[in-house]
Amino acid sequence: MRAGGAQRIPRPPSWRVGAPAPWAAAGAARAGSGADVPLGLLVEAIAARGAGAPPDYALAEPRLSAVLVALFDGDRGAEVVLTRRAEHLNNHKGEISFPGGRVDPGESPVAAALREAHEEVLLDPATVEVVGELDHLATWVSASLIVPVVGRLARRPDLRAGTDEVDRIFTVPLADLLRADTYHEEVWDNDARWGDATVERSLYFFTLDDETVWGATARVLVQLLSIATGVAQ
Repeated sequence: MRAGGAQRIPRPPSWRVGAPAPWAAAGAARAGSGADVPLGLLVEAIAARGAGAPPDYALAEPRLSAVLVALFDGDRGAEVVLTRRAEHLNNHKGEISFPGGRVDPGESPVAAALREAHEEVLLDPATVEVVGELDHLATWVSASLIVPVVGRLARRPDLRAGTDEVDRIFTVPLADLLRADTYHEEVWDNDARWGDATVERSLYFFTLDDETVWGATARVLVQLLSIATGVAQ
């Protein structure tokens, strides 16, 4: 397992190791190999999916949000843009996320994702080719319904923080996320934050050399990598 940086994970007293990576199953083209992911094939597969599916469970009064999953062709195939949220924020402080935020009244998720990416990391919306969506997510902690908008960049972007909400901007090759020493699943239970002390929930983790990605961001990455490796559509 890689170092994972200084990320603080609020694990409950009771948890256990979950299932292997979906792409580790027999027949997955890049199961745990860390092989390069061709960007062109990935965006074609995402574009062919159409709109993202709604979450399995619904929140009573969710706040609609959108994030931008910005992909570009790096030295080792497709890379994705990530940020680390500042420690002074009320929700998800210090966590790794995609650029994104609330959808304003009358605004589409695509417009919101592009606007937020411009505000947070100074990514010019004109340089983003929107190719599709991944499945929508509901989060209990922030009561949000998140629409992951996937965009393709023509080249490696020159990004800078445009707000004090962003502590760090970095990019990760999808090949690094596919390494066998990077991904694991945990099953958490007896956690009253979920509103039901008996419920079990699976959480996904990507342990990098200097950061740990988990929560909603990791859920989006799991679907992205499942599509990239051909184990999901």
